[in-house]
Amino acid sequence: MRLLLAEDEGQLARAVATVLEHTGYEVDRAENGSEAVKLAQTHSYDCMILDIMMPVMDGIEALTRIRAGGDVTPVILLTAKAEVEDRISGLDAGADDYLTKPFAMGELVARIRSATRRKSAYTPRIFKMGKLVLDKDRQELRAENSIRLSGRENELMEYLLLNRDKDLTRDEVFRRVWPENPEEGEEIVWVYVSYLKAKLQAVSADVEITGSRQGPYRIRKTAS
Repeated sequence: MRLLLAEDEGQLARAVATVLEHTGYEVDRAENGSEAVKLAQTHSYDCMILDIMMPVMDGIEALTRIRAGGDVTPVILLTAKAEVEDRISGLDAGADDYLTKPFAMGELVARIRSATRRKSAYTPRIFKMGKLVLDKDRQELRAENSIRLSGRENELMEYLLLNRDKDLTRDEVFRRVWPENPEEGEEIVWVYVSYLKAKLQAVSADVEITGSRQGPYRIRKTAS
C-alpha cells in the first residue's frame, strides 16, 4: 500500500516514515500542505497522513483542496493541539480520523489499517464521469448504450475512475489490480487497458484512457 505523509518536522517525519516502511508500506513525504496537494493530485494513495500545523499551507486547507478535487482517499490528521475546535475543523474538512501528538507509532499503524478497511467497505458501487457510468455490481459500462465487463475489467475501470486525471504507472496499476497474481507479468495491464479503450468507444463515452503500452495511463474527459 502507498501512503502520503505530510509533516514538516524532519526528525518526526523520518521516524514515522521508517516505521511505516518497515511495516510494509510505501511512503511519499511532503514537507508542507502545498506539496501534499500536488502529490495527491498526481499519485494514487491508500491513505494520507497530514499534519495540521505546516508552513506554506496548513493541513486543513490542504485537505479541503484535496477533497474539492473529488479525492475520497482516507485521511488521518496529526495535530499537536487537543482542542475540540481543531478536531471539528478537521472532520468538517473531510478527515476520517485524527491523532494528537505525541502518539505511539503502533496506534498510527492501527488507525491506518482501520481507515483503509473502511475505504473498502464504503467505496461507492456506481461511478460517474461525464456521460459514463460504471455499475460495479452489474459489471456494466453505460453511456449512449451499455456493455458488460469481465471481473478484471471491472476492477481496472474502478481503479481508473477513483484516480481520474492522474497519471498511473504500469507498475502502480499492476500492483493494485493484480495483487494476487504477480506471475501474470505487467504486460497484462496493457491488454486490459486496450479492452477498456475499445469498450469506451463502443458505448460512445465522452471519456478516454490515454497512455502507451509502457504507461503511464490516465482516464480523462475527451475534448468537446
